[in-house]
Amino acid sequence: MRTDPILEIRGLRKSFGALIATDDVSLTLMPGEIHALIGPNGAGKSTLIKQIVGELSADGGEVRFEGQRIDSLDAAARARLGLARSFQVSSVIPDFTVLQNVCLAVQGGSGRSYGFLRPVLSDPALTEPARFHIQQAGLDGREDFAAAALSHGERRKLEVAMALALRPRAFLLDEPMAGMGTEGAGQLVALLSDLRSEAPILLVEHDMDAVFRLADRISVLVYGRIIATGTVDEIRGNPEVRRSYLGEEA
Repeated sequence: MRTDPILEIRGLRKSFGALIATDDVSLTLMPGEIHALIGPNGAGKSTLIKQIVGELSADGGEVRFEGQRIDSLDAAARARLGLARSFQVSSVIPDFTVLQNVCLAVQGGSGRSYGFLRPVLSDPALTEPARFHIQQAGLDGREDFAAAALSHGERRKLEVAMALALRPRAFLLDEPMAGMGTEGAGQLVALLSDLRSEAPILLVEHDMDAVFRLADRISVLVYGRIIATGTVDEIRGNPEVRRSYLGEEA
């Protein structure tokens, strides 16, 4: 079994003038784990994520994916290697059905060029894996529904199905619980728990109940710096984390 990190961040730094947005950040994502990244608004999580996926260049440090430095690669090249960023509204085409959306993701993951939609839907090499991923994501029976007609929770599941279709080596999930009700959040927690068997997950999330239920490890980012990394129990018991983020007295 592989024991070295799938994703490794070493000493990442980013400044905007006098503002230090990412301050010597290091973290790892190991095979089979969910590593949650938490922190208050303005902590620098978005800036860090953009550097990891290649949307923003770092001022220093390294990003390694499966042992390979990927600092020089753009976002599309990193995605092709298997670094899948999910839960971006722009990834779903609202007027297309669930099956159409996932077929296009399968096509993209296969490296084939996009063709007309009708041939795509008549190609079993695309529709069969698409239906499999739709089932994995818990959307059985919704294949012919337009994405725009889905509930918020179902749309999240569609994004999971599309991410799975890209055959990722690691998931980066950005606020998947945002806007979810209690029932929908519970269903998504169960789905993400199973998802780690497909590929490890770097999870950015504010819902601490979900984080504590899902995470194998948690890193806490405050003012651009990781102040603690550990298990759920270690983070819950860390006095600095309790003061800085959980809003408790040490």
